[in-house]
Amino acid sequence: MATRDYYEILGVERTVDAAGLKSAYRKLAMQHHPDRNGGSEESMAIFKEVSEAYSVLSDDQKRAAYDRFGHVGDGPGGNPFGAGGAGFHDINDIFSQVFGDAFGDVFGGRAGGPRRGDAGPRRGSDLRHDLEISLEQAYRGAEVEIAVPSTAACDVCDGSGARKGAQPTTCTTCNGAGRIRQANGFFQMERTCPHCGGAGRRIAAADVCTTCHGHGQVRRTRKLNLKIPAGVDDGSRIRLSGEGDAGQRGGPRGDLYVFLSVTPHELFERDNLDLLVTVPVPMTVAALGGIVDAPCLVSEACDGKCKAAVEVPAGAQTGKTVRIKGKGMPHLNGRQRGDLVVELFVETPTDLTPRQKELLSELSASLGETQTPRNTSFAGKAKRFWADILGDSDKAGVA
Repeated sequence: MATRDYYEILGVERTVDAAGLKSAYRKLAMQHHPDRNGGSEESMAIFKEVSEAYSVLSDDQKRAAYDRFGHVGDGPGGNPFGAGGAGFHDINDIFSQVFGDAFGDVFGGRAGGPRRGDAGPRRGSDLRHDLEISLEQAYRGAEVEIAVPSTAACDVCDGSGARKGAQPTTCTTCNGAGRIRQANGFFQMERTCPHCGGAGRRIAAADVCTTCHGHGQVRRTRKLNLKIPAGVDDGSRIRLSGEGDAGQRGGPRGDLYVFLSVTPHELFERDNLDLLVTVPVPMTVAALGGIVDAPCLVSEACDGKCKAAVEVPAGAQTGKTVRIKGKGMPHLNGRQRGDLVVELFVETPTDLTPRQKELLSELSASLGETQTPRNTSFAGKAKRFWADILGDSDKAGVA
């Protein structure tokens, strides 16, 4: 029985939690496992010591007793850890409990029970298909046809892999389990049967199906109808149950996952459920106020019209936004709809005639400070800035 302090053996503080305790044991158990050290007696002794310490400290009741009484012998007063010393039973059980999930294939099983062989029915693989759609399709919803390469059961051999009239036979190496086990000291290794490839059955060379070459499956491109709901966004995923690769040995098909990407639109940008659009506004309309048309996506919400009237307030500046309720993207659940956000861009006229230039000059001369408040404010700030610069220059003696 170990006499060293259990916490010292595991190299942890007495306040260590369960996760830290387990981590310390895993590290030391792997480091000193006899099979990793040529069966060394010294390694076995350390391995047992580490396992004994973990056996006690990982049990709340035993740890509480150990913290209170420390090591107690088999003499009077009894042993708080139970008969047989510190309650240490089987190092293999402890090791399997801690490493069972991580090394299930190595030990030939899982912590909760025996590992199932590979020879039974197996579900087909899930597939991914990337699909590019337009913003209009995302807005209204759509029904499209997609072509998806996938595996299917061979029609010639009905998925058996053997020619008509022939049947696969049980693999004599693994007895139909699909896996074989080998003992290697403490470890029990399990691997796929090399003779049947994990199928548990073998087909004689003369009996192999010439269409699927014994695989039982062929690769085909299938055409599927996909319904895209209104309101999907870039990166949305649609799952088609049972449309993936075919299963093996009677197993069900996998699923197909369609990932959507929405192509950029030449007019609109999407912000969650809102649609953003920039509309140019003539300078005269921005100054006097008026109405401009903004494009919108066609739906029942706009009565078949693809434009919306936007009221421009007099004196509107570039960057001014007008929000039109209910003209944005629909929500996937169909219960609400975003807005159309129109950003105004005031456009300065170009290629003016002499008369137009004359009229604009007269207009400019007639404008007062209150009619160009932003320009007046900016001019004031600029004057103060230049004054500060000139003042600092004078103080520095710069001409």
